[in-house]
Amino acid sequence: MFYYNPKDWLNAIFRITKSDTIRTLLPSLVFMALYSWGIVYLEVYFLRLSETSYAKDLTIMHSLLGFAISMLLVFRTNTAYDRWWEGRKLWGSLVNNSRNLAIKMQVYLPDDDQGTKTFFRQVIPLYAASLQKHLQKQSTKFQLDEKPHPELPDFKDNTHVPNRVAESIIFKINDLYKHKVISGDQLITLNEEMASFTNICGACERIKNTPIPFSYSSFIKKFIFLYVITLPFGLALTLGYFTIPVTTFIFYVLASLELIAEEIEDPFGTDINDLPMEKIADNINNNVKEILK
Repeated sequence: MFYYNPKDWLNAIFRITKSDTIRTLLPSLVFMALYSWGIVYLEVYFLRLSETSYAKDLTIMHSLLGFAISMLLVFRTNTAYDRWWEGRKLWGSLVNNSRNLAIKMQVYLPDDDQGTKTFFRQVIPLYAASLQKHLQKQSTKFQLDEKPHPELPDFKDNTHVPNRVAESIIFKINDLYKHKVISGDQLITLNEEMASFTNICGACERIKNTPIPFSYSSFIKKFIFLYVITLPFGLALTLGYFTIPVTTFIFYVLASLELIAEEIEDPFGTDINDLPMEKIADNINNNVKEILK
């Protein structure tokens, strides 16, 4: 994740990072500029259309459709950001749950039982680390299928590691209860903590495995393409060669909003704007080691 000072306007305006959309869109921007130049040359200098031509009235269509495309893009970016923010809240909950579990084990376990404390000191941070790697694997999307498609490769060797870690924790807690190290009330409390771990994992998988519906995403891309590709026809007779930078800039703004939404709708990847899961997992590790002494 890229950390920055939101109050530093100059750095935000003039600094170009790996995630800056202008890098990704540069070939398309060059194409749009050349395309706009071709339309202007065709209408003004080759066909010699007058300012009374019907082509000039195309701008009315763009004025009417501008509101529609802006509403679609607002909904698109808001939906993508909601997914990103929900992912951040889930990992924030994982931090708190890990701390709570470590504090309870520190209080419940006898001071002389250092072996058990060492076990929990190692296994609690392991859940966050394994969840991070689990969410960043492409094979994760197939973990939810009961019976994979016959044309897919065999994923039986790719086990669900977070489940295995949670299972080992619950097994250890149940073993402590059997040996009367913890009471029944304490067992119920710890089971609730472990249920929250699994709920967080399931919610993260839901975000990862449920992208924006294809028909909606595809329609926005087609809408942007048709909107911008027809702009030069209406602007050429009014702006002349100024149509080139105007059309290119409008395409840059609209396409950038779609690219930003695409990047943040899956917050569990390795892009510069994705969640810093590795850093969060390291913080959990440090917190648990500090609590379980």
